[in-house]
Amino acid sequence: MVSTKRNLLISIIALIIASCGMTFQDEWEIPFKNWLYQLQNADPSEIASSGFELAVIDYSRDGSEKGEYSQEEIKIMLDAGVVPVAYLNIGQAEDYRFYWKNDWYENPPEWLGEEDKMWPGNYFVKYWYPEWKDIIFSYIDRILSQGFKGVYLDRVDSFEYWSSTGQISKEEAARRMIDLIEDIAEYIRKENPDILIIPQNGENILEFDDGRILSFVSGWSVENLFYLKTTPLPDEETESRIHYLDMLRWHGKFVLSVDYVDDGSDSLENLERILDYYKKCEEKVYIPYAAKSDLQLDEVNIIEGIQPAE
Repeated sequence: MVSTKRNLLISIIALIIASCGMTFQDEWEIPFKNWLYQLQNADPSEIASSGFELAVIDYSRDGSEKGEYSQEEIKIMLDAGVVPVAYLNIGQAEDYRFYWKNDWYENPPEWLGEEDKMWPGNYFVKYWYPEWKDIIFSYIDRILSQGFKGVYLDRVDSFEYWSSTGQISKEEAARRMIDLIEDIAEYIRKENPDILIIPQNGENILEFDDGRILSFVSGWSVENLFYLKTTPLPDEETESRIHYLDMLRWHGKFVLSVDYVDDGSDSLENLERILDYYKKCEEKVYIPYAAKSDLQLDEVNIIEGIQPAE
């Protein structure tokens, strides 16, 4: 009986989702029907056969230099029609990456800031320093040599951290982050004009943009837009972010959304929550990914009849 109700609910809400999205998708075409977000232990062969069209993964199986994916592994996804995009943290240094030097723990360079208490091993950086930019460019060289077709720029929102320290104003911190993203785009596209540039979060930086970001980003990605794990967020909090995302959509940029709404159970409550999340994304013409609520991003999360979207 529960299974019958579950299947009926999927069918009904799928029809609602389709009807909500039709007009908007006709008006604002989106380049991908679905996407995958997996940052740990991604298997290119599994992704290639998953049905996802765009896959955001780390450039390395375990984040280390030793675990870097080979060109052949990235080609497996490309040959299957999957667009592989590499995760890249541009606002923090990570102590498990190839560029990290162990003596930085005791003698940090001038551009290296405090450790992020929420993410041990991650350190805020003064991202406007040339030394950090050189590290990012060397990272990008590795990513492009592997065959990735895009970069997924995390911790854009670190501009707010530096303004909160009182060292620089929010406007200046935002401008410097915009400068960095522009430099990244120019560095990549001088020889690779079709590479995707996708920042994650920090969309309120658009408040300080002079039009540059909208000219060089391909799209934007946001976490926790409608739900914080399995808890719905207040409408006013969501709407304050949608203001900026709508700006991106009106300029022809796609929006990726990942909410960690799936608790992994077969309960009707979980199903209804996932479908509600999908419906909200479809209404705004955002491309949704329902991730597991454990936040691990360590699997290809296929949800029968729902994800990946057809």
